Amino acid sequence: MVATPPDSNSSPPSPGSGLTNGSGRPPPPGLLAPFRWLRQGASDLAARPWPSLFYGLCFAAMGWLLAYSLRTSPGLMMALTAGFLLVGPFMAIGLYEVARCRAAGQACDLFATTTAWGRNRANFAVMGVALGVILALWARSSMLVIAVSFTLEIPTTGALIKDILAGQHLEFAIAWLGVGALFAGMVFACTVIAIPMMLDRGTDAITAMLASVSATFTHFPVMLLWATLIVTLVVAGLASFFVGLIVTGPLVGLASWHAYCEIAGRTTDRPVQAD
Repeated sequence: MVATPPDSNSSPPSPGSGLTNGSGRPPPPGLLAPFRWLRQGASDLAARPWPSLFYGLCFAAMGWLLAYSLRTSPGLMMALTAGFLLVGPFMAIGLYEVARCRAAGQACDLFATTTAWGRNRANFAVMGVALGVILALWARSSMLVIAVSFTLEIPTTGALIKDILAGQHLEFAIAWLGVGALFAGMVFACTVIAIPMMLDRGTDAITAMLASVSATFTHFPVMLLWATLIVTLVVAGLASFFVGLIVTGPLVGLASWHAYCEIAGRTTDRPVQAD
């Protein structure tokens, strides 16, 4: 019997249409899988340092620009700095392409990674608008919490952090972090595999987000650990006045590609070649 080639016009495969365990679904990732994804991301970073670190420098430069331009508006600076966790998945499209190219044994051209979104531009535009709206809502919510907590004068970011570490303004810290966690959790669930899937398979934004939410709840303990590691690495990068983002940003982005591959059951056409 001659195998029939796949129809190029068929709809993108759903998560789980790759390596399977005999039930039509990919084998579930182990609880410690996020550490493996980080190791794979670190391997990509070591093998393809220049395009990866280019994106890390972009992340850091954005942070420095925010810190300088909003130095007289500490409340807004806090909101937009924390917004890295909300728009980070979209900003990492180029890093997903770096990891995809290496896994397929393809050359990695920096310019090509910056335009990879063009393969599915309409749906990336939809995702970008959605994340932009969420970022705006978060900024507004953050400013509201700050305004309610500090009716006289908003302290500088450095002074506020110092006070919180000294045990002051704890009610504000709990409220601000709680609202932030709500936004971050929603974005994580909707994008953790959605954006890599849109890049890899040309999936539409809505289908990809639904698949991502489904994967998040299906593998909830693993995804909770993965989200915790992402937050830890990003916060470490932010806490170093954005310098750490030069490394932690690319590491998280590259590792996120491997998270997508394992969760969605993606297999590569060719093994990774030695660099």
